[in-house]
Amino acid sequence: MNKTAPILASLLYATQANAFETFTVNDIRLEGLQRISIGTVFNYLPVKIGDSFSNEDSSNAIRTLYKTGFFKDVRFERENNVLVIFVSERPSIDKINIDGNEDIESEQLLKALGDQGFKVNGIYDESVLAKMSQELKRQYYGLGKYGVSIETIATPLERNRIEIEINISEGEEAKVYALNIIGNKVYDDEKLNNIMQLGARGYFGGRENYSRQVLAGDLESLRSYYMDRGYINFQIDSTQVSLTPNKKDVYLTANITEGKIFTIREVQKAGELILTPEVLEENITFKKDEIFSRRKVSDTRKNISDRLAELGYPFSNVNISPNVDNDSQTVELTLFIDPGRRVYVRRINISGNLKTDDKVVRRELRQFENDWLSTKKTARSKTRLDRTGFFNNVSINTPSVPGTVDQVDLDVQVSERSTGNLSLGVGFSETQGALINFGVSQNNFMGGGKKLAFRIDNSSATQQYSFSLTDPYFTNDGISQSMSFLVRELDARAANIANYIVNTKSGRLSYGMPISENASTSAGFALENTELITGTTTSNEVNKFIEENNNGVSSYDMLKLNWRWAYDTRNKAIFADEGYRTLVSFNTSVPSSDLEFYKLSFSHLQYINLSENFTFRYKFNVDYGSEYGDTTELPPFERFFAGGSRSIRGFDGNSLGAKDSNNDPIGGDRRLLSSVELIIPNPFADEQSRDIQLTAFIDAGYVWAPESTILREDQKDKSGLGELRYSSGIGMIWITPVGVMRFSYAIPLNEEPGDEITNFQFTLGADF
Repeated sequence: MNKTAPILASLLYATQANAFETFTVNDIRLEGLQRISIGTVFNYLPVKIGDSFSNEDSSNAIRTLYKTGFFKDVRFERENNVLVIFVSERPSIDKINIDGNEDIESEQLLKALGDQGFKVNGIYDESVLAKMSQELKRQYYGLGKYGVSIETIATPLERNRIEIEINISEGEEAKVYALNIIGNKVYDDEKLNNIMQLGARGYFGGRENYSRQVLAGDLESLRSYYMDRGYINFQIDSTQVSLTPNKKDVYLTANITEGKIFTIREVQKAGELILTPEVLEENITFKKDEIFSRRKVSDTRKNISDRLAELGYPFSNVNISPNVDNDSQTVELTLFIDPGRRVYVRRINISGNLKTDDKVVRRELRQFENDWLSTKKTARSKTRLDRTGFFNNVSINTPSVPGTVDQVDLDVQVSERSTGNLSLGVGFSETQGALINFGVSQNNFMGGGKKLAFRIDNSSATQQYSFSLTDPYFTNDGISQSMSFLVRELDARAANIANYIVNTKSGRLSYGMPISENASTSAGFALENTELITGTTTSNEVNKFIEENNNGVSSYDMLKLNWRWAYDTRNKAIFADEGYRTLVSFNTSVPSSDLEFYKLSFSHLQYINLSENFTFRYKFNVDYGSEYGDTTELPPFERFFAGGSRSIRGFDGNSLGAKDSNNDPIGGDRRLLSSVELIIPNPFADEQSRDIQLTAFIDAGYVWAPESTILREDQKDKSGLGELRYSSGIGMIWITPVGVMRFSYAIPLNEEPGDEITNFQFTLGADF
């Protein structure tokens, strides 16, 4: 409906039907208002009591009130010297219902409508309704859905209200039928199509869905491809998008001008060069006489800006200006640096730590008060706080100090996670059987950052009592202290190892120290007594070990030394998504112990962030052990085992490797384990399920024993990498109040006769 028509009609009516002589307005009366307040009308009305009012003034006033959009009819009349204004309000929008939308959320569509002035409690205007339909279609056109149809129904309600029903039939996304590039001479069509998402065929030959946003990204990729290879004058002259009549296929055409390859003639430096020439050169990625690359120019700008930000100049301005000489096909680049003001940290404010002491947070910070602000130190501080495992979330902001131009505060906001457990429960493990446990653990004891744990475990395989206490800051310099005590009885048969019992009593003390931000080392000792108890069905291999060592006495006193080196760049202690951890450890019993042996282990765990939702995780472990002195072989209870949820999923726990005379696994002195995992999005992701991680994995590994340990002739040929076992499956890790639960379902890929298979596996407690 044309809005001009009622205005002209009212003006004509006011001029002809209600013509009156000029008079002085003694009063103004409004008739017909329902929702609009009198004050609102008077704010817009260009006439006041006491004004002289004429026919011309009447026309102007009517026009003004119409422009508000509140009214569909306005009429002026005179009663003596009283100006009477009759209005008919437009209805208000009571509700907007959207149905049929799947690809675009209702909130996004309602926002787009609101930007056009069409919203709940707004004024209903039929002309705006038509514009609204076009705006909704525009939203879908951006997704390549040109076949979308939209039906709108306006239902009148009481009290001059309208309910709007919007029914959407989204249709199918238009497919790119062809992408033609015109003007390319240096690179052929196939090459250019492969760098553009809309130009490349899918993995199975399918055609890409058309999207304006993707096209814009593709054109920028095309521009970058040329400009990164010296074509500084490359241009996209025009693009055409053509739809077939059925709106299901799209033809794309891009007209380009390639230009010529340009080389760098000279590199000039200007501005305030506060970086040393050596540091500056390290961060410049382009050189004289090489082909121009826009990417290298962008990288250089970022490198220098980041370096300045590390030195307290977060607001620097780094520009690289090109001076192009088309005749010589060269470009001179001028690097201009304006570092701006150096910014200092006035105060560090910590909030959200309801249980954790301030000092526990502060000792992890690498940014200090009264020091210049460094983005590198700030980022490192956040990573260190994340890696404590004490917090669900850590954010660091740097608001400016009011009244200053070179000071900021460092606001550290943390959200604490539960770090203490009091558990009494039952469970099941494929290697331990039924579990009954009671435990008290606190990774942030009394808010001081110490780790304390006391645990009692009782299962068909193990009865264990343990206590441990770790102080990561035993000294202010970051020296850590760990002590632990253990009493354990292990039934090797129930643990799927062999028919003997191992009773162990031990006490350990170790100290660690940081070497750098990421590297640390630790060393310590342990006093241990281990008793090996045999039975009538104990294997010949175990009996042979007892007879040949410690004069046949199966109780062994040992003093053990341990050393470990670690390099850890992970961004989080739990559920990391980038970085890696490398561990090297060496454990040995000292000479003159009842048993003399050593064990060396290497492990590497790496996370690669593939996208916002996917992370690649890779694990690799290699272990080696050997006897020395009078000991004839690695003790059975110190050997390595493979199979189960902590090594090669899908195979029974500790089941792989050579078998003894009772057909139980012997274990080995060499072990190789590897796993690749894709961490996939949690389909039920929300606040309650953020402690759940889903993975798809492939495991590989095996354990090898020396032939001198193996008595069965049919088991002595199990050597070499050809014995490696593989499995694949899916898994879930769940952080619960009673501990970390790990579930997996795996299928062996190269099962051999005699292998023991357990597809579904569950354990309580997991390594990260």
